[in-house]
Parts: sequence; structure tokens; C-alpha cells
Amino acid sequence: MPTIQSNGINLYYEERGEGEPLLLIMGITAPGAVWEKHVAHWQQSFRCILVDNRGVGSSDKPPDPYSSAQMADDCAGLLQHLGITRARVAGVSMGSIIAQQLAIRHPDKVRSMVLMCPWARCDNTAKDIFRHMVDCKARLRPEEFTVYVQLLIFSKSSFDDPENYKGMLADRENAAADPNPQPLIGLEGQAEACIHHDVLEQLSGINQPVLVVGGEKDAFTPTWMTKEVAAAIPQSQLHIYPNSGHAFHWENLDDFNQRVNQWLIEN
Repeated sequence: MPTIQSNGINLYYEERGEGEPLLLIMGITAPGAVWEKHVAHWQQSFRCILVDNRGVGSSDKPPDPYSSAQMADDCAGLLQHLGITRARVAGVSMGSIIAQQLAIRHPDKVRSMVLMCPWARCDNTAKDIFRHMVDCKARLRPEEFTVYVQLLIFSKSSFDDPENYKGMLADRENAAADPNPQPLIGLEGQAEACIHHDVLEQLSGINQPVLVVGGEKDAFTPTWMTKEVAAAIPQSQLHIYPNSGHAFHWENLDDFNQRVNQWLIEN
């Protein structure tokens, strides 16, 4: 599988499907493979590029604090390596702040964006959540840390649904057996990028079509963050999934996949 040099690190990526390029940027703790439930649908329309962010998966995990700007430059280097002058971009959670910086720092490389559960700046609550995530990672077994993340990202409806909860239990078991878990230094670096992302005043300069999507019951990055991003980007579109958490894209999988696929086709 391909690994390239970008912005001073080894960056791992995979590709699925054919067509115009769609760069997919995952959130904190997660490698690019976590996009699979969406790529299974989107690869029918697009050349999907799944990247492991610095700090996770098969990409390098340097011990320094990262920044959203630095991680956007990682992605810009990947696009340049692939000979892609312009791409559609979808980013979830931390991936959404990287996508914002990609549009700010490399606007010519971005055709349109889907920003999922985004934020433009952190309040003290958000900063403490990211710091506490690092503390939990340092102290908990992998399966216990997965429980903590699930409590952050899933709504009550997912815990109450027997099939969804069965899948959550399986994810905990898989975390315990993961042969390539994210090291603490990788999460520390990513958390710093999340905490210090502050681009609210720059979002008005984004001119590309943007779809902003959030979950009404998101306890991790609440809807005020999502709505603030949408309000700051000229002519962006906003969709909030009712009774859904940070993982609204899994809790409303079929609707989300079809909605985003159609929006990307049109934009």
C-alpha cells in the first residue's frame, strides 16, 4: 500500500473507485480506513482517497504537537504527489478542521467541501475534553478507552438499539486486539491541533461550495460549533440530523451517504 513523503513525514493513503477525486480526512484517533462504510457508497461516483493523518495508522507519529495548518499541508502534499490539482474534500471532526485549513491555505486545491461536526475554535469545555481524552488514553486499556470514545460520539439511541450496541461491543473487543493502536504521542499531537485550531475570522474568505453537517445531540462538538462554522462561511449549506450524536454519519448511514454523494455530484 502506498506511503509517500509529504511535509517532512511518511504519509499513508489508500484509494477506492474511479472518477473525480474525493479526499477523505478522518477525525482524532482514527485511521483513514474508518471511512469504509461511506466509501462503499461514494466509490461508485468518485476516486476516494483515504489518508492516515499524522499520528495514527500507518503514517508517521512524530512526538511534537501538531497543528491543523500543518496537517492541511500534509494533505496538500499528498494531492500534489498524486497530480491532483483540485479535489472535493470531506472531513469529519478533526478532519473538518484540517479541511478548513486546506481551503484557507491552499484554496486552489479545493473544489468543494463537506465539513462534518466541525468547529472554528474551542471553548474551555472542548479544550478540557481533548485534554481528558489524552489522560484517558494514558491510563485505560484500549477497550476501556474505546468505551470512553463511544460515550462521546454516540447518541442514546445508538446505545438503546440492540444491533448498534452489539456493534459497539465488537468494536471494544477489536480495540483490545488491534495490532497497530494509536500511540499516546500520536493522540497528544492530534489533541494539540484540535485545541489550538482558531480560524473563525478566516472562514469568511472561503468561496467554495460547503456543506456543513452536524448532530442535534452531539455532546463532543455541540451544535453551536457546527452552526458557527456554517454562519461564518458565505453561502454554505447546513444540515442537522435530529436526535443524533457526533457519529450522526453512522447513526443515519443510508441517508447521509446518499445526501453527501448527491451534493458532491452537484458541487
